[in-house]
Amino acid sequence: MTLALARTVIATDTEAGLVLLDEHSGRYWHLNSSGAVTLRLLLDGRSPEEAAAELTRNAPDAASRALADVRRLVAALGKAHLVVTA
Repeated sequence: MTLALARTVIATDTEAGLVLLDEHSGRYWHLNSSGAVTLRLLLDGRSPEEAAAELTRNAPDAASRALADVRRLVAALGKAHLVVTA
């Protein structure tokens, strides 16, 4: 599964993470720094499993929790129509 931002979504880096603006609805979402890193990994073509592994490179015992968190983020972004599968 490869993710892409929906065509009406603009991403802007902030000091605390990433802001996603849906130009169609006018709504915006803020991702904290870990959410921003996760989304960038996914947008770069990494699978949820690969993203979780990268996030837990220095703490491999946390990989299963990280994978669950990545999947929740993907589901939430999809439900909000911020990302699409490519």
